[in-house]
Amino acid sequence: MKTKIQFIFGFSILSAFFFSCGYEQPDIPAVPVDISLNLSDPQFYELKSAGNFVYITGGVSGIIVYRKSFDEFIAYERLCPHDPDCGRVFVDEDVFFAEDTVCCASQFSLDVDGAVVSGPSKFPLRMYQAVFYSNQNVLKIQN
Repeated sequence: MKTKIQFIFGFSILSAFFFSCGYEQPDIPAVPVDISLNLSDPQFYELKSAGNFVYITGGVSGIIVYRKSFDEFIAYERLCPHDPDCGRVFVDEDVFFAEDTVCCASQFSLDVDGAVVSGPSKFPLRMYQAVFYSNQNVLKIQN
C-alpha cells in the first residue's frame, strides 16, 4: 500500500513538472469563432482558386482564409503570436508568407500550418478549424 501511494505521489510530482515546464503558448486571447462563408458571394471571388487568400472579420484581430487546394482551406488568426501588441500579420504576395511588418518581421508559412519561416517568433499562427462543404459551396470556420 505504501509503495502504491509513493508511486502515485511521485507520478503526480513528475506530471506537474512536465506539464508546467517548457510548454509555452502565445499570449493571444481565446475568443469564440463560428463563421460561415458562402463562397458564391463575390467578396470571396479570390477563394475560387487554390493559392489565394482573403482577409475576413473575426477572431481576435481578423482572419486570413487561405485556399490551399481544391478542397482544403486553412484559417489563420491575424494577431502576431510573437508579440500580440504589435498587431496584425499581412500576407506578402511576393513570397506568399504571412508577415508581421510592424514589430518583429517574423514570417509564417501559409502552406505549412502557419509555421515560423523566419524571425524571432517561437509560435506558429493560430489556426481555426476550416471545413469546406463543396455541395453547398460553404466554408465553416470554428474553434
